[in-house]
Amino acid sequence: MTHAMEHAASPTTDPHPRGAATSPTAIGRMATWLAASAGGLALAAALAGLLVDDVYAGDVSTAEMFRGFDLVTAMAVVPGLAWAMHSARNGSARARLIVSGLLAYLIYTYAYYLFGTGFNDLFLLHVAVFAAALSAFTLSLVTADAGPAAERSGSRVIAGILGALAVALGGMWVYLAASNAATGGVPAGSRLVETDTIVHLGMALDLSLLVPLYATTAVLLWRRMRWGSVLAAVALVAGLLHQVDYIVAMPFQVAADVPGAVPYDPVEPVIVVLYLAATALLFRRGGRPRPGRGW
Repeated sequence: MTHAMEHAASPTTDPHPRGAATSPTAIGRMATWLAASAGGLALAAALAGLLVDDVYAGDVSTAEMFRGFDLVTAMAVVPGLAWAMHSARNGSARARLIVSGLLAYLIYTYAYYLFGTGFNDLFLLHVAVFAAALSAFTLSLVTADAGPAAERSGSRVIAGILGALAVALGGMWVYLAASNAATGGVPAGSRLVETDTIVHLGMALDLSLLVPLYATTAVLLWRRMRWGSVLAAVALVAGLLHQVDYIVAMPFQVAADVPGAVPYDPVEPVIVVLYLAATALLFRRGGRPRPGRGW
């Protein structure tokens, strides 16, 4: 055999083989960089929304709702993202799931800033937050551990809660959409004072994203299938923070004397308890250190 043939037949010894740049570690590092960027941009946007007068153009009720969201982002979401990313780098599987959930929160929330109102001074910053969070979230799923965590004993309880939330949320919006089709009237989306555009956007996001996510996750968990725990973390972490947004935004509207604003929703504590119970069950045995994958 000639030297050339022997070289061709021998295993490669290239220390930098093709595809190394797309390894899980490289993807994880990119996800980390994007998630950190999303967090930093979100903090800048939230502080500007809270501290700069009249930065949100348009309806006062929407501006005050956004300011409530800004407070939650600055005080809870960004610090939580920083902590979770640090813990994920130390090998915590639970923290990696929390990072994915917090990124999902940013995607959903900043969809309201982008599509629920017109131009404002923070438009490009909101675009940057949304884009960075969406990219980081996608890559976080690529590197997620979709293993046997869904087989823990509380998975069917979590599935039941998510299934109930899917039915309740989906049923409410389907009924209101059918009523709109029949009567032409725009339904009230919640106890918040909301413009027609916000109500329409909330209905569209919930029916196209949240309801399918909750229902799919419920089925996966009930059948103890892979990806159940990953999607449950996304749904529950983001969903719980959405409820906090809702609770905080109502007093902002009251303080700004928005006509029709109310300080609280009496049904909300029940919903929050459901999210908290499911989240506690999901994470109660999670988080054992595992080898990192780039975070």
